Amino acid sequence: MREIVLDTETTGLDPETGDRIVEIGCLELINHVPTGRTLHHYINPERDMPQAAFEVHGLSTEFLSGYPVFAALADEIVEFLGDAVLVIHNAAFDMKFINSELRRLGRPEIPMSQALDTVQLARRKYPGAQVSLDALCRRFEIDNGHRTLHGALLDADLLAAVYLELIGGRQPDLALATEAGTDGGAAGSRTVEQAVRPYREPRPHAPSAEELAAHRAFLESLKEPLWLAAQPAG
Repeated sequence: MREIVLDTETTGLDPETGDRIVEIGCLELINHVPTGRTLHHYINPERDMPQAAFEVHGLSTEFLSGYPVFAALADEIVEFLGDAVLVIHNAAFDMKFINSELRRLGRPEIPMSQALDTVQLARRKYPGAQVSLDALCRRFEIDNGHRTLHGALLDADLLAAVYLELIGGRQPDLALATEAGTDGGAAGSRTVEQAVRPYREPRPHAPSAEELAAHRAFLESLKEPLWLAAQPAG
């Protein structure tokens, strides 16, 4: 199963009033395991950067002016996302910005059904608790001390760790011993020592003459035992 953990940074809160994407970060999971494939771009929003947004992510108009516009990156972004499940924290926000950019180019929108919202997932699992990315990192003891400003790829990386905890967590202790014994001690595996036991000859299990006699005497005490009826005559 292919999933893409995705985050964006923007110039504001509403693409309908002219706000644009300024950064996108994506991280690929296959069967809930990061593959190492990522996609990350800063994007020239073709407009100024409001101060409130700059204070969130630190991306200035001057900095972004040297990067490509969304139209130049659309093919690469759409191809990378494909039909994978998009794991997004507050999916409605990012999806409306992505689809606004696609509409602007006359391209098909990505259906909301393709997105998995980790905010909703966290609220179902921890009703009444804080479900911000920072709060969930604290809950799961995920180190986010280097996160002084929002950054799309950094947040996608943190979200991937949070998502794996929300769906049950990675439990390396449950790895099969056969895997640990054949991977040469690969990173992330546990070394399982094989117990050395001395060889013992198998013990005889045939009944003794006394045991056979006692068993027949017991059967003879029963009324028409099926055991005797099933045995061949003689």
